[in-house]
Amino acid sequence: MLKNTRILVTGGAGYIGSHTLRLLGEKGADILVVDNLSSGYREFITYGELKKVDIGNLSAMKETLSSFRPRIVIHFAAFIQAEESVRNPMKYYLNNLSKTIMLLQAMQEAGVELFIFSSSAAVYGLTDTVPIPEGAPFRPANPYGRSKAAVETVLQDLSNAGAIRFVSLRYFNASGASIDARLGERHRPETHLIPLLLKTAKGELPSFTIYGDDYPTPDGTCIRDYIHVLDLAEAHVLAAEYLLSGADSAVFNCGYGRGYSVREVVDVVKKVTGVDFPVNIGPRRPGDPPVLIADPARIKQTLGWKPRYDDLEFIVKTAWEWERKESSQ
Repeated sequence: MLKNTRILVTGGAGYIGSHTLRLLGEKGADILVVDNLSSGYREFITYGELKKVDIGNLSAMKETLSSFRPRIVIHFAAFIQAEESVRNPMKYYLNNLSKTIMLLQAMQEAGVELFIFSSSAAVYGLTDTVPIPEGAPFRPANPYGRSKAAVETVLQDLSNAGAIRFVSLRYFNASGASIDARLGERHRPETHLIPLLLKTAKGELPSFTIYGDDYPTPDGTCIRDYIHVLDLAEAHVLAAEYLLSGADSAVFNCGYGRGYSVREVVDVVKKVTGVDFPVNIGPRRPGDPPVLIADPARIKQTLGWKPRYDDLEFIVKTAWEWERKESSQ
């Protein structure tokens, strides 16, 4: 269904965007990447052409959309550091919310009606429900999560008004790298658990700190649902096919429905790398929920999503191969 379909991808030079871009290209889609390269990398763009423009530039985005005439926009471009969002909330509301609204306005003026949004489990925040269904209330614990929740509210209002049809994909913990180590996770600075552990194993960091070991979980550390980035990319392809088929707007969790504690991830990283690096215990970080695990029933039933890489050791192995390649360059 995607062969020769024109798709505009914002943030396609980033981590999840680049993996999805590659899969879309392999499916034969006609792709234009819009990225200002503020946190993306030109070499991550394996298919399509790059247009270096900011999504908040209304006139430039309207011209881009009008000339390329995509059937669908997949929107990855965003800032993602929850802790930074607490220190600098305006940065997140301007970029993640205001600029997304400008993108949606440009789409309306150019007559583009289909939209896939990179949302986050951060919209749920400190939830009491495990696993978390899509109907759980929004209780985001930081401005990053609130910026994502606000965009989802805008999307629902626009959909109710008949202006767009959208799919919002609520990512849990995207992890891993492409099997050939061509693409992987490269953030400046890095804040995600598995890359930080791997950098510690490589000796780039002197030790790793677990933030809190007194949570109400079996080993006292936070539990998260880690999803391989390739399964996440497949979810975007299925979401695009879903919208192109004429289906209604929808929201889907993207996770495996089971979680691993920080200590469990540390043990797997040590096993895969063969390095017994030092681990310290620090204080809790404010706003960290004890457990975040997806209920993925809806995406499996509605989109027919069948994850292929639901294995923490495999996730870590692909991320390790990527990290080793990064060190050799």
